Amino acid sequence: MMVESGARTLLQCLQEEGVEVIFGYPGGAVLPIYDALYDSPIRHILVRHEQGAVHAADGYARVSGRTGVCLATSGPGATNLVTGLATAQMDSIPLVAVTGQVARPLIGTDAFQEVDTLGVTRAITKHSYLVDDARDIPRIVHEAYYIARTGRPGPVLIDIPKNVALQRGPFEHPAAPPGRRGYRFSTEPEGAAVEAAAQAIAAAERPLLIVGGGVIHSGSEESLRRLMAALDAPAASTLMGLGAVHGTDPRHLGLLGMHGTYAANRATAHADLIIGLGLRFDDRVTGSTKHFAPKAKIIHFDIDEAEIEKIVRVDFPVLGDLRYALPALEAAIARNPQTASAAARSAWWEEIREWEAHQGWTALTPMELGGENGSLLRPQAVIQEIYKATDGEAVVVTDVGQHQMWTALLYPFARARQFVTSGGLGTMGFGLPAALGAQMARPDASVWLVSGDGSIQMNIQEMATATNYGLPVRVVVINNHQLGMVRQWQELFHQERYSAVHMTDLPDYRLLAEAYGWKGMRVETAQGLREALLDCASEPGPVILDVVVEPQENVFPMVPAGASLADVLLEKPQPAERS
Repeated sequence: MMVESGARTLLQCLQEEGVEVIFGYPGGAVLPIYDALYDSPIRHILVRHEQGAVHAADGYARVSGRTGVCLATSGPGATNLVTGLATAQMDSIPLVAVTGQVARPLIGTDAFQEVDTLGVTRAITKHSYLVDDARDIPRIVHEAYYIARTGRPGPVLIDIPKNVALQRGPFEHPAAPPGRRGYRFSTEPEGAAVEAAAQAIAAAERPLLIVGGGVIHSGSEESLRRLMAALDAPAASTLMGLGAVHGTDPRHLGLLGMHGTYAANRATAHADLIIGLGLRFDDRVTGSTKHFAPKAKIIHFDIDEAEIEKIVRVDFPVLGDLRYALPALEAAIARNPQTASAAARSAWWEEIREWEAHQGWTALTPMELGGENGSLLRPQAVIQEIYKATDGEAVVVTDVGQHQMWTALLYPFARARQFVTSGGLGTMGFGLPAALGAQMARPDASVWLVSGDGSIQMNIQEMATATNYGLPVRVVVINNHQLGMVRQWQELFHQERYSAVHMTDLPDYRLLAEAYGWKGMRVETAQGLREALLDCASEPGPVILDVVVEPQENVFPMVPAGASLADVLLEKPQPAERS
């Protein structure tokens, strides 16, 4: 065994786990690790802010299906990771975050750049480690990777004091498979639970599948599509489940929940059986839990026992990994032929098609770009034009707000890991660094970021990172000079008392692009938008397109907070209708 430092051992262990790229920012407490990186084959991407590092690692993980890695120093470096760790935790994204810490003898003395990183991050990570001895590094790295990517994925943090990174010695690498006392997760579901679910499905006259992010995490898209075909059942998707079903599949009703489609929300309200696959049933999906799916029995497939009946009642819980559970369900359905009448199932589809027609549009229904006489662009139509310009093939990243919902509703995603967005935490500033991580994961792909004029400025310094490493991301800023979603809520629920939502002193994105070495463009009317988007698609380097849109446009459909999904609004209610 060679005598190595803790820092070199760390990088060797990461390399053994298949790590090819780390996103990070150096500082005093991690200088030994950066010194070891000098000779390492692992590629380091220097971001401009630690929050950029963790979001980039997150985007890399979402698109590649691998575990993302980020690195930050102690104190403010570690605390700048907090938002990104919480983002990954909420959306079940596998990350390993390595942070530096002051030397072990200084811990607890309020030393320069000392923070109790474990204490700060314990609630927003799947697990955290403070390394006391460099001899533990091989075991801890092995365990951290195992925990991050198995069961319900999530972020794991490794905090390494500087003296531990410098510690030298011969370090043994664990030969046995990793294990952590108390860490358990389900893989294959119980046969009786699957059989009961299959029997309920056979008897259902109005079944509805709800597709969550667990389908994508488990790689179960093909099993899901076979199941939909076998049942001839409609499916709705959560925000994290988009892409598991092709967006143009006639059985797919689109997004469910607060800004879900009219058909998806009405179907949930009238189904007699909900088949939930790998979702949390969070409040943005369910609306009022008291009134959620009032006519339905609920089947819930999930790998995380804590999610079963956490939010909604469940009649048929099935605990296990969907990669095993869905094939088991297929087999059980084959043993339990349909007992519901074909006429009832046919009537269900007729009702669903009526709801789709009542909504008045689908993702592929063309919308007018703008009014006559050069009036401002409609943001919804801009998303549709992006879809056309990319032939529906781009990896699309969003920030958070109105543009995020319009993208989820109007860009029909064809495959898993094509859509990258912060769902559970709703993190503004996520988009640009996540897009860079996505581009690192898929250098062959066309990566587009749809952002808002509020979100893009939160981590806009990462434009320099894109230039530095030749990452040809395309950024479209849906610029309404507002914090659009906040303005929409103030308009609808706060008597149009607009407080702190106007973004009047914006930068000129064309000049900003020039300063960062990007190409910058601006479009204010329908004329020229399509040409500008095609120019974006053909640009060899990073490009930002500032699209000025109608500032008063709202996202509909919308279910008001606390309302039933049956109460979905298709337009702004008249004053007499407001509560």
